[in-house]
This record gives sequence, structure tokens and C-alpha cells, in this order.
Amino acid sequence: MRNCGHRRRSCLPWANGHNKIKVQLSRPTALERVILVAQKKYLANMAIRSSRTRGTSGMRNQSVFDSANKKKVQPAGPQGGLTRGLATRAGRNNRGIITSRGRGGGHKRLYRQIDYRRGKSVPGRIVTVEYDPNRSARISLVHYGDGDKGYTLHPEEVRLGDVITTGPDAPVAAGNTLPLTHMPLGTAIHGTELARGEGGRLARAAGTAAKLIAKGGRLATLVLPSGEVRSIPQNCLAVVGQVGNVNFSNRVLGKAGSRRWLGARPGVRGTVMNPTDHPHGGGEGRAPIGRKKPATPWGRAALGRRSRKTNRYSDNHIIRRRKTS
Repeated sequence: MRNCGHRRRSCLPWANGHNKIKVQLSRPTALERVILVAQKKYLANMAIRSSRTRGTSGMRNQSVFDSANKKKVQPAGPQGGLTRGLATRAGRNNRGIITSRGRGGGHKRLYRQIDYRRGKSVPGRIVTVEYDPNRSARISLVHYGDGDKGYTLHPEEVRLGDVITTGPDAPVAAGNTLPLTHMPLGTAIHGTELARGEGGRLARAAGTAAKLIAKGGRLATLVLPSGEVRSIPQNCLAVVGQVGNVNFSNRVLGKAGSRRWLGARPGVRGTVMNPTDHPHGGGEGRAPIGRKKPATPWGRAALGRRSRKTNRYSDNHIIRRRKTS
């Protein structure tokens, strides 16, 4: 039975007692066993190392993921039927006007459709751990007992061949999805919902995890990776464990070309622009900005002004705001 996409509790498969149905997972085939062995070797060596290439300064200082066995692990690329084309917008809106500066170019990508709802009560086995160019975390291909396949974020503690499941009766183990009501205090979680049935929204980046610190009434209190303390309904689902690829923040791109491959264009300082392009522009030679305080390209104060909207409905659930530098 599949999730129909509604947010009502009665529409979730395990809400009507379907979680009691036991599905026998088939044993891995010979090809799957070969892939599992290759991926275990790949994960054992999947650490950040400095590039050994001698040449330019950027290549000498570059750090890369040690993925020598990547082609052996993913010989056929992403799973067919779980990807779709991704059009490059280059920071433009529907009228062709730049709304996000410094974006454009980059390598062509396929978008992997991640199952953030995790509404299936059928147990599934972790078959692969794959690179996803659209996010910092790794993703895992899950083969469910009913024959379906899906992508999910790869938790740090989950290994190849492990079985994950969803439901209130699922054990509190890494990779399983449960309501916050059935989790003990102090549990590290990721992919947490903000409203019941909408799918994971919080703590989805590589190496991040939220912490459940209190429960009372209908609400549960979480500490988010940013340091913000927020309350959400206890019936929301969350995945146990920390998101994998924890060394992502330690990488060093090394050269400008690596940023261009990722779709980022150079950032130009306002003081070297013309006055028609930026409030800091103009002047003869290296001139000061000509005003008391720095300004944005649109003339608003660049420092000290809050950039978050003040009329968000979810602000009522923020207990303590994150610390800003």
C-alpha cells in the first residue's frame, strides 16, 4: 500500500494497523552481493585526503574524497525511474531577471527523487550508497519487501545490507522512522517534519542532526543544528540518527574551477563596479565607498539589518533563536 500524499493520519499506511504485516525480504542476488562487497571497501576508504597532484597551487592544496572504487560501486549510474531532468536557471526568474547573483554554469545534473515522507510500513534493505550532485549528503537506494525502490538520505550509522522500517512500533535504531512520541529524550534525529505528513524538513544537510530534549502536551522541543530551539508537534515523523558524510565541511575545493563546476560564478566587489551597478561603485582609482555604512546593491543597509521575514507563522514555535555571528 502506498501513501496517497494526504496529511491526514488515516492516510498513512501504518496508521491503520498495516505495520503488523510482516513482509519477507528476499535474499540478495549474486550481483547485489558483489556490489555490497565493493561498496563496503569503498565506504571503508571514503575519507577526505589531500590531492597528491604536483602542479598548480590549487591542485596541491585541494582535498578530495577517496572514491577509487566509485565506478565499480555504481556501474549503471542512478536508479532509473527515480530521476528526472533538472533545468538550469542560472539564478534567473521566469522573466529572465537575475534574482540570485553569482549563479550559473556548472555540470549537467539529474535530480534524484528523495523519499522524505518515509510513509511505507514495509521494511527495506539498504542496497547502495551513492553520490548525489544536488546535495551535500550521500543517498541510499532502498529495496522494499513489496518490490518498490526508493532513495533516502544515508544516515551515518547505517551500513550496507541493514534493514530500515517506518512506524510507531519500529525500534529506535539508526535509519528507522518514528513519531517523536515514541522516541526517548536525547535521541539524535534528522529529516524532521514541521507538520504531520509533509515530509522531512529539518536537519537534512551532511553531518547534521537535531536533538530531542523535551516533550510535553502535544509539542516536543528540539535543538536544531543551528542552535535554534524549536517546538514541533509530537506526532511528526523523524529519522533516527545523524546524516552521513560528516567530513563534507572539511573539504577544500582548491581552485576556482571547482566552484564553477558546482554552478557558482565569481562574486564581484561593489567598490570595483560602476555607480550605476552598486552604491559602492565609481570614483577615481581605489576610492572609498563614499557613505557612512556599507549598502547592498539595492541601497539597503548591509550590516545589522535582519534579513528574515517577521510575519512567518512558524515563528511562534521558536523558543530560542539561533546565534548569528
